[in-house]
Amino acid sequence: MKLNTLGAAIAAATVLTMGAATPSRAADVTLRFGHIWPSVAGTQKNIFQPWADQVEKASNGRIEVEIYPSGTLAKPPAQYEAVKNRIMDMTATVQGYSANRFPLTQVIELPGVVKTAVQGSCVIQSLYDEGLLADEYADTHPLFLFAHGQGHLHTTDKLVKTPADLEGMRIRRPTIVVGDMLTRLGAQPVGMPAPETYQAAQRGVINGVMFPWEGQLSFRLNELTPYHTEVGGLYSLSFIVTMNKDVYNNLPDDLKRVIDDASGQAWARIAGVNFDAADVIGRKQAVDAGQEIHTVEGGAENPAWKPVLDETTEAVLTELEGKGLPARKVYARALELSGSCPLE
Repeated sequence: MKLNTLGAAIAAATVLTMGAATPSRAADVTLRFGHIWPSVAGTQKNIFQPWADQVEKASNGRIEVEIYPSGTLAKPPAQYEAVKNRIMDMTATVQGYSANRFPLTQVIELPGVVKTAVQGSCVIQSLYDEGLLADEYADTHPLFLFAHGQGHLHTTDKLVKTPADLEGMRIRRPTIVVGDMLTRLGAQPVGMPAPETYQAAQRGVINGVMFPWEGQLSFRLNELTPYHTEVGGLYSLSFIVTMNKDVYNNLPDDLKRVIDDASGQAWARIAGVNFDAADVIGRKQAVDAGQEIHTVEGGAENPAWKPVLDETTEAVLTELEGKGLPARKVYARALELSGSCPLE
């Protein structure tokens, strides 16, 4: 009996050893996915990681997604170019970080277009799907576009109630369109990507930031900016998740279908839902901390704000039309979609 038991134990151990020594099947394709958000941000946890999980599951493990947050593979302003040149295989980034590269896309940044992230994501994805923006993305393979909710003003030292209060203040601007608006409002715009804002505010390089409440949460800015000004409809930003064209084109047809199924309006909406949820959490964080929030009556239509915001819109559209771009056509369609896309 003892010999039989010993033999059985040796046989079992041999099977286990052989199983441990047998390597799991390697993925056919590994996608290096870089983005600007911290690894702990809800954007990573609730949008990009679930996207990766869906792709890996739907491909039966033939596609592996390696995610590199916080600009690990390329600095935020260079991420789109890095995908084009295959420094990384795909990215989620802000189009406006690549100055003058996506001028028609940036009409979504203009005042009054976006009310919620769900609605704004529907607008920008629809503009792409309808072919109005397609030429701007000819050098990569876009998967889905989305927007954050309404952007607001958050300041370190004083509460802003009117444009006059902004005079001379150094405010971080995310893009040149928002920077033009700040200049017209009397502020001094300071360009920098989101990951750099915490340190800049901490050192007093800037007096405030332009962010949605989601950005305040993701980049911990509520810790440094206890004053908040909500001008409803002030601006919003567009984002894109896109892939290197050769990487996509070289996939077999069945794996292309996996990527296609993780693209378009469905994922634009998922992103929008999560951004709106993060806005609620970010605002509540400021409220719970006893911080001051001033909500401008009437938002972008308020008489103190509207003339300057209208001036910004007209200046941007005139400049783009002067370059031969159909900016007014795209802007008009964006407003139509803004009225028909769901708010939540």
